Amino acid sequence: MTDKDTDAKPEDDKDLPTDDLVTTQHSTTVKRRKLNYTTTTGRVVLRQEVLTDGKFDGHQPKAEVFLTAYTLDGADPTKRPVTFAFNGGPGSSSVWLHLGLFGPRRVVSGDVGDLVPPPYELVDNAETLLAHSDLVFIDPVSTGYSRAVKGEKPGEYHGFKGDIESVGEVIRLWTSRNGRWMSPKFLAGESYGTTRAAALAEHLQTRYGMYLNGLVLISSVLDFATLDFNEGNDLPHTLFLPTYAAIAHYHGLHGDRPLAEVLAEAEEFASRDYPWALARGHRLSTEERADAVARLAALTGLSEDYVDRVDLRIEHVRFFTELLRSQRKVVGRLDARFTGWDADYGRELFSEDPSYSAILGPYTAALNHYVRTELGYSNDLPYEIISRSVHPWSFKEFEGAHVTVAGKLAAAMRANPHLRVHVAFGYHDGATPYYAAEHVLAHLQIPKELHDNIESAYYPAGHMMYVHEPSRVQQSKDIAAFVQSASNR
Repeated sequence: MTDKDTDAKPEDDKDLPTDDLVTTQHSTTVKRRKLNYTTTTGRVVLRQEVLTDGKFDGHQPKAEVFLTAYTLDGADPTKRPVTFAFNGGPGSSSVWLHLGLFGPRRVVSGDVGDLVPPPYELVDNAETLLAHSDLVFIDPVSTGYSRAVKGEKPGEYHGFKGDIESVGEVIRLWTSRNGRWMSPKFLAGESYGTTRAAALAEHLQTRYGMYLNGLVLISSVLDFATLDFNEGNDLPHTLFLPTYAAIAHYHGLHGDRPLAEVLAEAEEFASRDYPWALARGHRLSTEERADAVARLAALTGLSEDYVDRVDLRIEHVRFFTELLRSQRKVVGRLDARFTGWDADYGRELFSEDPSYSAILGPYTAALNHYVRTELGYSNDLPYEIISRSVHPWSFKEFEGAHVTVAGKLAAAMRANPHLRVHVAFGYHDGATPYYAAEHVLAHLQIPKELHDNIESAYYPAGHMMYVHEPSRVQQSKDIAAFVQSASNR
């Protein structure tokens, strides 16, 4: 049974866009506990206050943002947490966290060496975060079913500031319309979604006075200087090294050595001798260079000749293409446990990421089926899993400087000393390496008293660590415990 939400009406103009929310009732069982919940899915209209000649001239519709909200029936809204979740990209919909980790239903995609063939399957998620928190999944403008309205420019949302302001407005609207200002509130972001979440924590505080209980940062990137392999920036080369070593270990290039031992060696080299060797440049002696080449080759699984030819600087996609070249395979960027084929094996950069190819089909089919068949929402627009139209993404606010939100996160934590942060790392994540995120967190400008507000969790998987079933189960427990703990007053 479904019914249209008619609470939010435009200003007496039938031609203006309206919310098209659909509400359905469901139940699931988690640890022998029956959860009755309400799902609301559809698009909400974002409006902007208009001034003409200094006079208020109404609210102009700007965009329609698709969301899916799950609320537990009968819960006390002052005690029941709510988690606003989104993925990254930029340009990604929220499908990955929605149907991979948090939602009450999840897609079965399989894993390395055991991928599920189409047409795939949706099952109840026995580890759903709904058991501990209401959930709101948000698709930023131009992703999912979200679009700018007729006559408006979508490019206004395809950049750092426009994205933060629009997603922040969705959070404010949902919180106000559903009477949830007194609820414990969390943001959960993945990849660029962690960039968004950190900036949103500061934005929601300063713009709306909305203070959060916690942030869940999955596959974190808070400072792009740690990831951008630009000329003259040696930082990524050192911070990716432990991940390269973990990937080499997974593919059997470290023999029977324990992963922890390999990572400890890689981290030590990455923190001391490797940055020194890169900084020395041509001032390295022949012996010093040979030693650095040998150590890098041993850790990464690459040949000494290759390491020498790239001048000790191993770019990440080049690494994924080179590592198993002799086996005529490439390894995944999002999840380097996956391997795949390429058109030829003489190229410098692989033509596609096999880990992304492995999961795109299941998640796309599941979402399109789920919203129509189970949630009762219909829309003839294509659901943009990852939209290419948002590029080039604008970072004009950082002109002349590298992109970072570490300062915004630190400011939010200093202003709100109760704000807690959970950071999840995948050892085989080749997109946002764990050691780079650790580096940023170690340099946050927060007092010592707030260091304990940050907790970390590590998984033997990739960027979407929940693709790996043992990691999914453990991660669900870890985040549920974090939300419960950070919600207590």
